Amino acid sequence: MIPRSLIEVEIEAEDWTDAIEDVEAVVERAAVAALGSQAGGVVILLTDDETVRDLNDRFRGKDRPTNVLSFPAAEMPGAGPQPLGDIVLAYGVCAAEAVEQSKTLTNHLTHLVVHGVLHLLGRDHEDDAEAEAMEGEERGILASLGVSDPYMLPHDG
Repeated sequence: MIPRSLIEVEIEAEDWTDAIEDVEAVVERAAVAALGSQAGGVVILLTDDETVRDLNDRFRGKDRPTNVLSFPAAEMPGAGPQPLGDIVLAYGVCAAEAVEQSKTLTNHLTHLVVHGVLHLLGRDHEDDAEAEAMEGEERGILASLGVSDPYMLPHDG
């Protein structure tokens, strides 16, 4: 039996739809790839820097925007598929990082959605061993989507 997953994409900042054609499909594809065989529900909010700054301040005590936030859900007995949580992405931060890292915004968004979903699945990068394992998993998922290694720095040539 194929696991059931529900991916809901909410677009609050029109910058996302202006910058990436069919951004909803890009996000869904990345989330499904990251979930793999794990069933569950994920809500992904594409919003602006100010919204993410507010959430980062309220929930993490960091009064600044960041690229992606993940909020794992509490278990809900009887719900199917189980909600895994929410992911929130800030347009301005993500767009600036893509330029700084010489990546397309589509590929950067794909990476950050995969990264966020892995957090919802319990992966973390608090220490070197966790970071290495999580980055390896991200590389594999992204390669399956045709996205190059996000941790390779561009070389001056």
